[in-house]
Amino acid sequence: MDALIYTAMSGAERAMRGQQVHANNLANLDTNGFRANLELAQAAKLPGYGYDDRHMSQMQSNAVTDRQGGVRQTGRELDVAISGPGYFAVQGPTGEAYTRAGAITLDADGTLTVNGMPLLGDGGPITLPLHRKVEIGQDGTVSVLGQSANAEMQVIDKLKLVSAEASQLTKNEAGLLVSRDGQPLDGDNAVHVMAGHLEGANVSAVEEMVATMSLNRTFEIQMKLFKAADDMTTTGNKLITG
Repeated sequence: MDALIYTAMSGAERAMRGQQVHANNLANLDTNGFRANLELAQAAKLPGYGYDDRHMSQMQSNAVTDRQGGVRQTGRELDVAISGPGYFAVQGPTGEAYTRAGAITLDADGTLTVNGMPLLGDGGPITLPLHRKVEIGQDGTVSVLGQSANAEMQVIDKLKLVSAEASQLTKNEAGLLVSRDGQPLDGDNAVHVMAGHLEGANVSAVEEMVATMSLNRTFEIQMKLFKAADDMTTTGNKLITG
């Protein structure tokens, strides 16, 4: 009975944590470039002597799905979307991080930023001089038109675009994508962008709701198992005590 209680308790905890993963995905349904978290679990042995026949489930919610989200045209010159697989590189709080969000803004110093983080180019954060116009090419080159009357478009830098399998990336505590080994990824010239477009979240509301309903049923079943194990233990104790 004791082993059954551990199984039921572990299954119920896994269902609750799974609901948190899907709730977070739904909360970011309208977040540009958001990558949906995957609900993963694996069996883990219970530490301690005499517990070899008892196992717990261990949640792993740091994996993401790399399917592409919906792309919409905005016409804004600083909106860019990755065409196909790939990521933008940004300077996160703890090092280089990666994102599919492409709503670029300029800070007070003229530095390109995404969600408040500097956007990285071949030589680090990209800072633009005074200009009248900005163009981002398909290969990620950033060109500006100066303020003088006879100015011509000049290439300032090139976005650092990287490619990586979903298994190579994980989300850190800040919710940013980083490489699992902690090392910066190399740029990939095969990654291209679409200017004047934005990619939405790759979250399917229907899939998330169905998964949540399934987890609710799983939680109810685990609670019934927990109650059954408790009833059997109570009955066994009565038989022993007479």
